[in-house]
Amino acid sequence: MSLQDELNNLDLNNLGNASSPIKYGILAIAFVAIIAAGIYFDTQNQLDQLTVVEKKEVKLKTEFTNKADKAAKLDLYKDQLAEMQASFQAILRQLPEGTDVESLLVDVSQTALANGLEIKKFQPSKEEKKGFYAELPIALEVSGNYHDLASFISGVAALPRIVTLHNLKLDIQAKLTEKTKPSGKLQMTATAKTYRYLKEDEQ
Repeated sequence: MSLQDELNNLDLNNLGNASSPIKYGILAIAFVAIIAAGIYFDTQNQLDQLTVVEKKEVKLKTEFTNKADKAAKLDLYKDQLAEMQASFQAILRQLPEGTDVESLLVDVSQTALANGLEIKKFQPSKEEKKGFYAELPIALEVSGNYHDLASFISGVAALPRIVTLHNLKLDIQAKLTEKTKPSGKLQMTATAKTYRYLKEDEQ
């Protein structure tokens, strides 16, 4: 019987009686199929791992670029930090540990008088703690002409300690002189705020 005839009449349930060439051929096909399946599944797994690694590579490159950019600017950041710390220390030096309202009243009064103004009200309120500093609001009322008030505001801003003005309001005061001519004056009300540094046990 030829090999072709034997293949045509092959009984899968009786492979044991097949000739040696048929047996070896079937074994070879089975071996190749097993190897191919192993390669396929192993390769697919490797492809999945490759995708994960590629995504990780992109992420690492981005992180590296960002860190390299920061490293290149490190000296600049250090200089900026040193400048900010110096500025902060300079501001802290302007914050005394005590509010010293009396001396502040003297400073404000002298600034007002130097600009020809009249102080009508100087009334400190309750101190408010805010983080590392305390804020003392002071109700302030002065009167004078426009230019003198502007000079007074500039003078207060130039005081050795920090004093800020808030809620400014101007009212015109008109009164008659002996010659019955109106003489206009401005009355300014505001809240002056001064600050002091809080010690650690106060914060």
